Amino acid sequence: MRRRDFAATMLSSAATTAATKYRIIDSHVHVWKKDTRYPWAKETTNPPDKDATAEMLLDLMKRTGVARTVIIQVIYYRWDNSYLADVLKQYPKEFRGVARVNPEDPAAPDHLSRLVKEQRFRGVRLSPAGNALGDWIKGPLMPPLWKRCQELKTPMTLLAPTTRMPDAAALIEKFPDLTVVIDHMADCPVDQPKELEKLIALKRYPKVFVKISHTWSLSKQQYPWLDAQEHVKRLYEAFGPRRLMWGTDWPVSGRHTAYDKTLAVVRDDMKFLNEEDKSWILSKTIERVWPFSA
Repeated sequence: MRRRDFAATMLSSAATTAATKYRIIDSHVHVWKKDTRYPWAKETTNPPDKDATAEMLLDLMKRTGVARTVIIQVIYYRWDNSYLADVLKQYPKEFRGVARVNPEDPAAPDHLSRLVKEQRFRGVRLSPAGNALGDWIKGPLMPPLWKRCQELKTPMTLLAPTTRMPDAAALIEKFPDLTVVIDHMADCPVDQPKELEKLIALKRYPKVFVKISHTWSLSKQQYPWLDAQEHVKRLYEAFGPRRLMWGTDWPVSGRHTAYDKTLAVVRDDMKFLNEEDKSWILSKTIERVWPFSA
């Protein structure tokens, strides 16, 4: 074997070995299907014109080397989790599911119990807006829902801006045993770096995790979105890799970039991460929150 061929073979072997040390898990995707069995919520005025089915996702995962995925209930269905429930039933090995419940419904805790106990869901997502429409996060219906999450050992996932992080902290104080995941770096604008301190303040709670997704969305630059990577660096320094997780936000991310680039930016182009860091952010942190079977 020629020296050049031998070197190429060794590099390929090393890459394969590194890839098999852990399985890559995507912590954040959505699925939907235009189907009369799964009607859009009445509030949905501009539904998607293209499907984003579980089967399409599985094909992307196969081609990109992603082994498992956490699916977040998409807003187009609001509180009707039927399609995702059917996906979880059909593909119990590949997926974990995070449901939505109506945070302004007093029966939300009981709805969550049924979703967890009867329909395989492993989490719930709340999305308080930054304006007055999201003030329900400070209201009387939150403690019962958060308490039920804690009792069910069901992670609470929050899609909320940095201005809502103090409200989140007030609830975390009351329920310190509840695992809480903050989506998309709280969508902190890259030109307002001081705002990220409101998210970083949550580092004092050991069961708070952060998704470092949305580099592609927050950035004002081309790939590899170095300005948004500055947020990731600060979160890495504050929380450490064992409390950070990547995610693609497919298919929303597809409006801006390719699925494989949302993985490559962490795996290949965040130069401040070492291989051990990446094993946590791309896999083991996610398994801490949403364990998968073999």
